[in-house]
Amino acid sequence: MSNRTDLLPNLQVISDVRISRRALIGTAGAAAAAFTLPSIVGAQSTPEGDPFKVAFIYIGPVGDLGWTWALDQGRIYLEENIANVETAYSENVPETGADAARVIRDYAQKGYQLIVATSFGYMQATIDVAAQFPETQFIHISGYMTAENASTAFGKIEEPRYVSGQIAGAMSESGKLGYVAAVPIPEVIRGINAFTRGVRSVKPDATVQVVWTNTWYDPQLERQAAEALLDGGADVIAQHQDTAGPQQAAEAAGKYGVGYNADMSEIAPGAVLTSPIWHWGVYFADAVSQIQAGTWTSNQYWGGWKDGVVDLAPITDLVPEDVKAAAEAEAELFKSGEKDIFTIFTGPINDQDGNEQVAEGTAMTAEELLAMTWFVEGVIGDIAS
Repeated sequence: MSNRTDLLPNLQVISDVRISRRALIGTAGAAAAAFTLPSIVGAQSTPEGDPFKVAFIYIGPVGDLGWTWALDQGRIYLEENIANVETAYSENVPETGADAARVIRDYAQKGYQLIVATSFGYMQATIDVAAQFPETQFIHISGYMTAENASTAFGKIEEPRYVSGQIAGAMSESGKLGYVAAVPIPEVIRGINAFTRGVRSVKPDATVQVVWTNTWYDPQLERQAAEALLDGGADVIAQHQDTAGPQQAAEAAGKYGVGYNADMSEIAPGAVLTSPIWHWGVYFADAVSQIQAGTWTSNQYWGGWKDGVVDLAPITDLVPEDVKAAAEAEAELFKSGEKDIFTIFTGPINDQDGNEQVAEGTAMTAEELLAMTWFVEGVIGDIAS
């Protein structure tokens, strides 16, 4: 594996309790074969009477304009689109210690019919509490453990990441792009690879330099990482981080950026080209409708663009019309289901050292994607532990 160019000699690497948040690793690969895709249906009115109560457990603040913010927008969507639903949430709940189990159990004891735990590190606590409250339904975002009353859910954000890469590649004059990445887990690695595949589909010789921050949420550190990439010659900055710090750094340098989780164009209007985003409300509304109708069974949901759970924020006016039109046409192929994550990862695919990892005409399996621990050709950086 190629060694990463050390762009950040003075940058402190921070440990963070959120590091395991979405770590689809280990037995996650084995669980992939069991993934099902419940249909996304229109929101339905709930019966009159006592409200259907749903609780959300968050790892960060709802105002982070990142992962937690996107999930909380889904909670708000649920309240606004399903009648007689009452929601509550707890933010900044640590993954470590007994905190998660205590908060989850408290909502179950209060009679909440559905509890949604939104960080990978909540997995065991969710399963433990679910065993104590068999009449309550639980959904764990990003994990792989299930029970009769506990399901999992995640989305194929790599699909809009790929299209955002095509836009970024077209907008890069130098062919040097940067990527501020949180932690080296399969989810983040897949995203970097999908973005790079998109970049090189329009600019075959382009490279994507990766810098790890080892934190999900640290505005200053994220911005410093982006600044180091910009100083190294990158003219487009992408990210798998929870704040707009990298986009603000790109704007200050007169360069371009691709955000994540939310449409970050209002925060850095002079830089942001687009942002891969989440629409969790579509999934939450469908889940509640099915639970109320008595048709819900334990499942592992992995939804894509065609299901509406992932999307691309509007492409901004910084992008020329021909590039925008090409990207929108590509997006329609994913939305229709004609293309998907498996299309992105169909060979031939070499790793960053030029070794063939996926043969021509062969698509990577869900199991392989969920356990991905190598970079594709064009990525500069190592996968540090």
